[in-house]
Amino acid sequence: MLNRLPFIIVLAVIVLFLGFSSIFVVNEREQAIVLRFGEIVKVEREPGLYFKLPFAFAGADNVQIIEDRVLRFDLDDIRVQVSGGKFYEVDAFVAYSIEDPQRFRQAVSGNLTQAEQRLRTRLDAALRRVYGLRGFEAALSEERGSMMREVAEGLRPAAASLGLQIEDVRIRRTDLTAEVSQQTYDRMKAERLAEAERLRARGREAAARIRARADREVVEILAAAQRESEILRGEGEAERNAIFADAFQRDEEFFDFYRSMAAYRQALDPSGTTMLLSPNTEFFRFFGNAQGLGGDQAPRDEDAGPLTGAVETPASEGPRREAAQ
Repeated sequence: MLNRLPFIIVLAVIVLFLGFSSIFVVNEREQAIVLRFGEIVKVEREPGLYFKLPFAFAGADNVQIIEDRVLRFDLDDIRVQVSGGKFYEVDAFVAYSIEDPQRFRQAVSGNLTQAEQRLRTRLDAALRRVYGLRGFEAALSEERGSMMREVAEGLRPAAASLGLQIEDVRIRRTDLTAEVSQQTYDRMKAERLAEAERLRARGREAAARIRARADREVVEILAAAQRESEILRGEGEAERNAIFADAFQRDEEFFDFYRSMAAYRQALDPSGTTMLLSPNTEFFRFFGNAQGLGGDQAPRDEDAGPLTGAVETPASEGPRREAAQ
């Protein structure tokens, strides 16, 4: 029994090795290609435990694991030319999955790097074609979605030849190049300056119309006010003259006295004017007495002589008082 123990151990090791080499596991994110002497014998796409022939090192069944999830690669800073002749920088990415593992193995030996390199070339060409048919504004408008779908449709035949399926194509960024950006900025600045000048011109025109209308209204208002004032002044003058005429008709002596007092008030106002007049002039006839009688006709008081033409005036009226005396 002891002599058989090493043999049993060796046999167990061989059985374990053969069993381990005959199974493989595929999880939910993978799919497997079984190769026998370099030829594809089967493809396992469902997750689970599978069997194969052992001795993969001797050319028997070999398993290549292929991704079974959505993959992505980016294409950065592509310089494209639009229909207007200007150049722009575009960033895009492609989401894809391995739809046909067998064709994927036959086309690029199951190498993702080679597959992405081929797709990158086709994506670059598709983006240049789509942008070349449109202007820059299209990538910033509602047409952006149709542009991405067109790029995806142009990329699907090439992807299918590699056993791939295009899930989505997205344009992440569309920017102006440095020289185009400066040209666009200068153009936008010129447009805004022109628009500002148009607005200023419209404002000046509106201001001139408003100012002219206001000036016309001022002239009309002043003319109406002047006409009204002249009418009122004329009516006042007429009423005053009527009052004066009535007063003159009622008492001619009082009217003369009142007019003389008004003349004294106007002539002797404190303006500093000097007048040289004779005290016997008709202008001062009411200075001697209230009746306007001068000389021997002036009434006399019992204890005083005849009234003279002296009157009490303010200090500022001294020159007039001296002249009157």
